[in-house]
Amino acid sequence: MNMYQKLENAVNQWPENVFLVREGIMYSQFVDQVRARAATLRDAGIKHGDVVGILSHNLPQFPLTLFAIWYLGATVLMLDTNLTPFEYDNMTQVAGCKFVCAEPSFFYKTDKFTFLDITHKDGEIDYDLRPYPSESTDVAIMSFTSGSTGMPKVVPLTHFNLTECANSLEDMSDYYHSGEIMYGFLPLYHIFGFAVCILGTIQYGGGLVLQPVINPKYILDDFQKFQPHVIPVVPRVLELFRNKIIDGMKAQKKWRVASFILNNQKTLKDMGLDFFVRKVQEPLLAIFGGRVRLLIAGGAATKPEVENFYESLGLAFIQGYGLTETVGPICISKPTSKRMPYSVGGSTSNNECEIRDKDENGVGVLWVRGHQVFNGYLNNPEANALVFDEKGFFNTGDMMYMDKNGELHFAGRKKQVIVLDSGKNVYPDELEALFMEIEGVKNVAVFEHKVNDKTVTYGVFQVEQGMTMDKLLSEVANANKKVASYKWVTHFAMTTDDLPMTSTQKVKHHMVRQNLIDGKYPDRHE
Repeated sequence: MNMYQKLENAVNQWPENVFLVREGIMYSQFVDQVRARAATLRDAGIKHGDVVGILSHNLPQFPLTLFAIWYLGATVLMLDTNLTPFEYDNMTQVAGCKFVCAEPSFFYKTDKFTFLDITHKDGEIDYDLRPYPSESTDVAIMSFTSGSTGMPKVVPLTHFNLTECANSLEDMSDYYHSGEIMYGFLPLYHIFGFAVCILGTIQYGGGLVLQPVINPKYILDDFQKFQPHVIPVVPRVLELFRNKIIDGMKAQKKWRVASFILNNQKTLKDMGLDFFVRKVQEPLLAIFGGRVRLLIAGGAATKPEVENFYESLGLAFIQGYGLTETVGPICISKPTSKRMPYSVGGSTSNNECEIRDKDENGVGVLWVRGHQVFNGYLNNPEANALVFDEKGFFNTGDMMYMDKNGELHFAGRKKQVIVLDSGKNVYPDELEALFMEIEGVKNVAVFEHKVNDKTVTYGVFQVEQGMTMDKLLSEVANANKKVASYKWVTHFAMTTDDLPMTSTQKVKHHMVRQNLIDGKYPDRHE
């Protein structure tokens, strides 16, 4: 089965279910719009085998264009809306992409590819245009997972990978049902938002409320208007909502009593006093529209106190774990079991996990294999040889341990990918390559660090004698402009001392960070 056939199955099963809720578009209407858009794209020159970029916020035209590209037998290149023209040019060249369907606000002058207006109104359906019979092994989407400049890693995911991810989401069937509404403000170009909001809704015949603007006021207004049943979200947003709720109740001097009731609700219910529990829970749940049943967290680990807060409101809470290379959630926790902190549950259907090279505490590297795991990075045999073993297991580079219930727990990242509080990933190699071009910089280490309790991308620069902080500040600012703003290094230290290196002349990032903590790099800009 390919992804367009997956959509047709959903249409046949739930033709009158609403798919795009804000627009009131049913599944049967949506598939007709896909066919009309396919004709538009065909007329623009797109054909089977092409790679077509999508550069858009969460507009209804995003999923419409996605399925239309698949209708034609082409491959989708997912493009992050936060990048620069320099990065888009590089990404499209690496992926062999000649067309990009984008919002007009993203248009710029380039000779690398042709922009197509994703908001363009389509004409009539061409009934002679039939869906291309893509094989399940054909590549459906491509995403960059190791930076967008220099020598990036590109992840091709097949139709089989995507449909199997959708099938594995049946593990949520106790908490998400046909016709129920999912709130979609997670970016669809990101694998987490794509997997849950697109694959999840198609799998269940659910409705999707798309929100293109990440603005708390708009989101809260949507909660009241559309009353979603399921809300996928990054942990940082959950934490912000929780803190705002608690601060508001503290200002009204209600939190002490409410906290006591929520923390002791089982005892109160056993005493027949569940009325008090409902009296606390209902107004808090009303903030989310009053119908929410399930929260799905992903993109980063959720703090136990945040998870416990939402569970105390009577909500089911799922923590997912996955990578772009696994179509997102390859592990999903079960809300019904009492979990230790940072549990990501076990592997989803048709996938398996192994923990290797364990230390004395049982913490080791997670390897995964299964239907969701990609077949290898695009045109990168060296990287593939490093991450796959002879049995087909993929090295995630993440550290896990397994508890007595067989659930996996996230323990840290072996890879040096920086995960910001927003859940966005920053890749040190990409930034280090940019900064090494600065005259007077001999070496640099970029890593995750805490500044005022906030996770930031931090740099330590080994510089030549004569480099001043003012000059370095100016050069770093210029280099930052080549990448998206969330990747910028605005906190850094400068030293003329050699950075600690391995025998193979790689910077020991952990030692550099410890030196920073120990005050060995006093010349700082923070």
